[in-house]
Amino acid sequence: MASLVWLLIPLFAAIGAAIWGSWAARDRTQGDISELAGYARFREAMDRADRARTEEKAHSGSDAV
Repeated sequence: MASLVWLLIPLFAAIGAAIWGSWAARDRTQGDISELAGYARFREAMDRADRARTEEKAHSGSDAV
C-alpha cells in the first residue's frame, strides 16, 4: 500500500505539469492587440507634446540675442 502512495506523487506531478503546460501555451494574441493599440496612442500623444514644445521654443524669442 505504501508503494502505491509513492507512485501517486509522480502522477500528481504529471497532472500538475500538464495543467501548467496547457496554461502556459494558451493563446494570448488578443492582449497583444490591445497593448499595441495603447502603445500607438502613447506614441501619438508624445509626438504631439514634442511638436507643441518645439513650437513654443520657436515662438518664445528667448533664444534671440
